[in-house]
Amino acid sequence: MAVLAESGSNPDVDLLYDINGLAKDAPHWFDRVMEFVGEYGLLVAMVLLVVWCWWTVRRRGAEDAPATLAALVWAPLAAAIAVLVNVPIRGFVERPRPFLTHQGLDVLISGKTDYSFVSDHATITMALGVGLFVAHRRFGLVGIALALAEGFCRVYMGVHYPTDVVGGFALGTAVVLLLSPLATALLTPVLKAVESSPRAGWIVRRRSAMVGLVPGARTAMEPTDRDLAA
Repeated sequence: MAVLAESGSNPDVDLLYDINGLAKDAPHWFDRVMEFVGEYGLLVAMVLLVVWCWWTVRRRGAEDAPATLAALVWAPLAAAIAVLVNVPIRGFVERPRPFLTHQGLDVLISGKTDYSFVSDHATITMALGVGLFVAHRRFGLVGIALALAEGFCRVYMGVHYPTDVVGGFALGTAVVLLLSPLATALLTPVLKAVESSPRAGWIVRRRSAMVGLVPGARTAMEPTDRDLAA
């Protein structure tokens, strides 16, 4: 099968050595931080950002909350689909990890024996970032910035070529945007049904914002039995 970047005479490999070379000059503690951030930290940060976005939309309680949350729910679903799509891509390309082909790399994490193209971490984080952008522009910009940082970390750690990262960004973005209209069309009615539920409505809106939305709920202007009796 196709094997990309066989020699160091192309820009992909040159950029790999330039970025990974920063790890050789950095203090040991900084490399350990980059290892943790690149392998786990940014993924956790993306999840927390999605939760924060949900909490903000729920607390605001705007009329478009179900549609916004539908787009937000789509973000992790799209990331999962993109990773599944990546499975046959990796098997077809069969690109070895860069440290298996090129000498002199400072590999910060061991045990990576699977194929390199495309990067799962880059795919997941960019899918979440673009999905967040569809749901909420401000959170989306932060998410995309975190995804770019994840891509840099993967090359810095010596476990991916730059084109592995770019491929992951492209795959994550494509899955989110191409399937977003269908996904939101299917998920929005579900979120509207959840919103009208007396038990689960808090998932979409805080309770104080749900007055008048849930059937049977009493509004602030509606007189109580005690008011009528008076």
